[in-house]
Amino acid sequence: MANSDLSQTTTVKDVKQLGIWAALASLSYVFWVCGAMEMVERLAYYGVRQVSSLYATDAASNGGLGLVGSDVGIIFLFWALMQSFVPVLTGGISDRVGYKETIFASTVIKILGYLLMAWFPTFWGFMAGALVLAFGTGIFKPGIQATIVKSTSRQNSSMAWGVFYQTVNIGGFIGPLLAAQLRQLEWAHVFYACAGIISLNFLLLLTYKEQDKEERLAHRAKVRSGEIKETSLWRDSLKELLRPIMIWYMVLFSGFWFMLMAFWDVAPLYFRDWVDTSVMVQHLFGSEGTSNPFWIFLLGMTQDGQRIQPEGLVNLNAMMIMIFCFIVAGWSALMRATNSMAVGTFLAAAALLIIGGFNYVWIMVLAIVCFSMGEMLSSPKSSEYLGNIAPAQKKAMYLGFSQLPLGIGWSLEGFFGQYLYGELGSKDTISRRSLLDEGMSQADVDAVPIGEAFQKLIEVSGQSAEALTTQLYAANNVGSAWYIMGSVGLVAAAGLYAYGRWTYQLKD
Repeated sequence: MANSDLSQTTTVKDVKQLGIWAALASLSYVFWVCGAMEMVERLAYYGVRQVSSLYATDAASNGGLGLVGSDVGIIFLFWALMQSFVPVLTGGISDRVGYKETIFASTVIKILGYLLMAWFPTFWGFMAGALVLAFGTGIFKPGIQATIVKSTSRQNSSMAWGVFYQTVNIGGFIGPLLAAQLRQLEWAHVFYACAGIISLNFLLLLTYKEQDKEERLAHRAKVRSGEIKETSLWRDSLKELLRPIMIWYMVLFSGFWFMLMAFWDVAPLYFRDWVDTSVMVQHLFGSEGTSNPFWIFLLGMTQDGQRIQPEGLVNLNAMMIMIFCFIVAGWSALMRATNSMAVGTFLAAAALLIIGGFNYVWIMVLAIVCFSMGEMLSSPKSSEYLGNIAPAQKKAMYLGFSQLPLGIGWSLEGFFGQYLYGELGSKDTISRRSLLDEGMSQADVDAVPIGEAFQKLIEVSGQSAEALTTQLYAANNVGSAWYIMGSVGLVAAAGLYAYGRWTYQLKD
């Protein structure tokens, strides 16, 4: 099994990497163009993605959709399935049709997705926009990542993927900050802005040159002439996916993605409900907060400068990655890819457990730092690992497969994460139970719009928002959802370590 499992691959074993500066100097022009396109695409994508759960659960009176957690989970479930499983086919299409062509098509499709979200502020409108956006993202990823593989070598791959991941997070950092300010004006502004931002990739495509294009065209000519017989994409993709080395990779690394998507989807809700960010603002700027527009934008604050918004707090994750990406990439270059993934997954799991145990804002910052370290060790190395084991003519296909663990993890988290938090941690849900305890009838509680139960409880109880939040947090096991999700990560980390020991013993 070991010998056959590695047929036609490069190798699962790592090679000696160049030093930091030598590796940076060796990166080609096309690598940096791809990095720029990825940054633009991620800026728009995360501008919407990070605030999606906030938008969906925000009260209709505030311009949100006013959805319950289970409805949001359904949207995220299908969003995840579309975005993650489309690349299984589109990766192979990119290898055959061309990376530039598929990147162009994906940009057009993603613009349409953002516009649908703006035009139709309903459950079905947001669902349609999310699915179109997911389809476009599924087309975009394989071509970009395959170009990275072909424009780098085994000696600079760790640094290259670390730098590439930094471009992802530069976009991922700026996008939510723009969204944090635009949504205070009107939610639709977020979606229109992201449609405009992603359009910048049309300009960058003018400077893009596909690596090994002549080789691809020559290969296609041989296929058309009958000199080379090519199997169908579905059959070819399925054959590669059924290799044991791929099956176990997908199952185990999906645990990491389960946690990462929980961080992106559930943490903003938890921070909105239970974390008093005004404490952090007072420690940084004094009791009066700040009116400096630079800090208001950089930290994702409310426009009055008194609080950091949930997406601003979550966005510290992207800031950490931007600052420390090169350093961590250097560390990870010294580690076996699978070991780096295992350690990173463990750190991410530890971060979720910390979030579940506390609601003090500075401890949340510590948890975000821990999570960010885990992400930097795990995610870039997974792409490097797949690029290493992929056959030469199937780089985009294998990088398309990288979305499958994301699909499995996000699909499970999209539904169960929202459900768990909705039942165990949501302030709106807990407030509805408390309203019943205050003597309100079930019919009257049901009549309270989604997202407005806590405000109703303030009116009924006569307590302040701060005192009532403290009371509800102490009386309910709010962190239990995080303990469940963190435990998934601990199991995945142990499995990845064992997987790495197995793959390293396989014969090249």
